[in-house]
This record gives sequence, structure tokens and C-alpha cells, in this order.
Amino acid sequence: MSSLSKRCVAELIGTFWLVLGGCGAAVLAAGFPELGIGFAGVALAFGLTVLTMAFAVGHISGGHFNPAVTVGLAAGGRFPVREIVPYVVAQVVGAIVAAAVLAVIAGGKEGFDLVASGFAANGYGEHSPGGYTLTAALICEVVMTFGFLFVILGATDKRAPAGFAPIPIGLALTLIHLISIPVTNTSVNPARSTGPALFVGGWAVEQLWLFWLAPIVGALLAAVVYRFVGRENVVA
Repeated sequence: MSSLSKRCVAELIGTFWLVLGGCGAAVLAAGFPELGIGFAGVALAFGLTVLTMAFAVGHISGGHFNPAVTVGLAAGGRFPVREIVPYVVAQVVGAIVAAAVLAVIAGGKEGFDLVASGFAANGYGEHSPGGYTLTAALICEVVMTFGFLFVILGATDKRAPAGFAPIPIGLALTLIHLISIPVTNTSVNPARSTGPALFVGGWAVEQLWLFWLAPIVGALLAAVVYRFVGRENVVA
């Protein structure tokens, strides 16, 4: 197996874990009667998935698990542009497989309705948890992804303390979810959005465009800003 193939498999597994863990917490545990983990628990679950898999396979693939991260790192000069497509394909496949596994598990409860439950899909307008508009959702996703990529670029900078990057990255994703779950159910990750949307269908697929566009725009903006802010000064 080639090096790229191994890295893509690592990305598939990492993204699978992110979607299964984060969306699984939302679908199975968030609203459990009396003992539900709520928004805070879901936010922590997403952060833990990235933290654990970044430590597990970050040394193999870089631990992107997110098409927006891959695009942002490429724009920031940290990842080869020619490898964007294989990484993104692996991430999306991992997300879809995770959503399929979650659908089987959730369907094991009598009366579970995948479409009616929303299945942790991302949305705006009437499909936003808090009823937020398209404009609010767009701004939220761009800004949150900007912050996420900025943290990733800083934490993985060669001048940053080595070996600790998964911790601030996981905590950043937790914080992002604490802020934005009421707005869009929090995407900042096109693959994470795609998996559940394909199973919900209808409105979730119709609104999926925003959860590809906004995270990628936010990631590109972060790459541009970090290249300026993080550039080392040359001493004459």
C-alpha cells in the first residue's frame, strides 16, 4: 500500500470516529430522559473525537478529518495541493460510513424516526435548532471555521510546543460547538455535514451547499491571515 493510500485510510478512520462520536452523542445521548448530556456533552464529544484521533493517527496523515482543514492547510502551505482530492474523498466516505453505522444503532430503538429526529444534520432557518436565518448561519460557519483553522495553524507551527497540538485543537472544536450548536447544529466540517444529510435527505441535502461553502471560505481566510500574522520576521 502506498504512503498516500495509508494516509487516506487514516483520514477515513479518523473522520468515521469524529462523525460517529460527535453525531452519535447528539442522536443517542443528548436528549436522553433525565440523564441527557445536552449541548455541552455533544460539544465535548466532538472535541474528544478530534483530540483522540489526532493523537492516534496524526503522525500518519496529519489528522485533518475535515475537507475544510485540508483545503486550509494547503492554502497555508502546509499540505500538497495535489493530495486534496484523495483526502477529501476519504473523509467524506468515512463520514458516510459513520452515519450508516449510527443509523443502524439508532434504528434499534422502537419508534425511532431518522428523518423526524433530524439525525444531527446541519441546517438553517426552520431547520436551525434556534431558528437562525441563512445569513446568521453563513456568518457563524465562516467565523467558527476561521477560528478553528487559525488554532490548527498556530498549534502545528514549527515554533509551537511539539506534541501538544491535538489538545488545543480538540478544545477549540469543543468551544466552537458550545457557541454554535443552537445556530446550525455546528458543521465547520463539510464531511461531517454530508454523512447525516444523505440519510435525512430532502431539506438536509438542499441546505448542504452552505456547509461546504462556508467552512471552506473560513478556512481559506484563516490561511491568508495566519500566513501574514505567523510569518517569521527576517532580521537584517
